[in-house]
Amino acid sequence: MLSSPSLEKGFEEMEKTEPLRVEREAARSANAYVPLVLLRRYLLPGCLAVVDSARWVLMRPEVVDLIYWRDIKKSAVVFGSMLVLLLSLALFSVLSVIAYLSLATLTVTVTFRIYKNVLGAVQKTGEGHPFKQYLEMDIALPEDKVHELADLVMTHVSCIVKELRRLFLVEDFVDSLKFGLLLWVLTYIGAWFNGMTLLILGIVGLFTLPKVYETYKVQIDHYLDLAKTQIRNVIKQVQEKIPLPGKKKPE
Repeated sequence: MLSSPSLEKGFEEMEKTEPLRVEREAARSANAYVPLVLLRRYLLPGCLAVVDSARWVLMRPEVVDLIYWRDIKKSAVVFGSMLVLLLSLALFSVLSVIAYLSLATLTVTVTFRIYKNVLGAVQKTGEGHPFKQYLEMDIALPEDKVHELADLVMTHVSCIVKELRRLFLVEDFVDSLKFGLLLWVLTYIGAWFNGMTLLILGIVGLFTLPKVYETYKVQIDHYLDLAKTQIRNVIKQVQEKIPLPGKKKPE
């Protein structure tokens, strides 16, 4: 397991001061963090900061409820909307997607406004503007929340930059070689899939894998333990046949 003292220390401090720590602890009790723990355990340290950033978002109780399908209707709406949007972006240009979505929204609001005005004129109710409550809603972001979010983003960005500096400037030779291996693998992944395809697969996996793991946790853990045992046995056999430098041979 690769490690970076500055990276780990930075996230430890963030965990101590993070206002949402209680919410994340509640999410952990629902096994929401298990897939990300597995990712963090086996990914290279160059990806740890990204994984921790994703974990902070996915630990929110409302996000956990969505990806674990606690409310089937709400999860279906969110998942379907995101999938349709990503598929649209994959088939059409961003400008076209934004223009068509805006036009569709405007058509719905104008039609609803005309309908309410005609209905009010016929029934003589005088209800006023149908979107009055939304027009009067305060949408200004609280200043303290903005500063809190900015500080959190800067903490993550700083940790990522420090970790990348450590890897690119070869502070630890082995870590940099493994990071290079990861980049080499990513070149092949990039040749097979484009960014939008990977994003679509990621969204599909986000809304399916955690629920599958929660449902079949016992069986999956059993097969994972078997796989890890086999891998450890293979590594042990390789080490016995090819002694590492500095390792004394048994007499």
